[in-house]
Amino acid sequence: MNCKPAEIFRFVTDIRNFRQFVHADIEDLEIDRESCSFQISPLGNVRLNIAEKEPVKKVVYTGSALSSNDFSLLLDIREGEAGKAEVMVTLDAEMNPVLKMMAAKPVTLFLESLIDEMERFRDWNGVKE
Repeated sequence: MNCKPAEIFRFVTDIRNFRQFVHADIEDLEIDRESCSFQISPLGNVRLNIAEKEPVKKVVYTGSALSSNDFSLLLDIREGEAGKAEVMVTLDAEMNPVLKMMAAKPVTLFLESLIDEMERFRDWNGVKE
């Protein structure tokens, strides 16, 4: 990332900041500082909440998709070369094999798109307050 760990932490702990990374496949977006919900095919309604914050190091989001399947999304923030942030994104989801097969592609595409957009982003200090 082209920012410091503190900048990325401030940015990702206000979910409203993710609005600029939302792509056309997402519908019915409802978003506030700590949570959001949206529709995405074929997953249906997805809910996401901030569950844990460890200042400048980690943010854990929890959520549900496909009506009852819980998941967590972990952003592990570290300081890399020249003080710039490095972020590891980990998704943990409990799904039966059929749902996993159905959800794997759209979830992977969503996360890849989100990460690509975040890597190109430059206004990390433009956080919502």
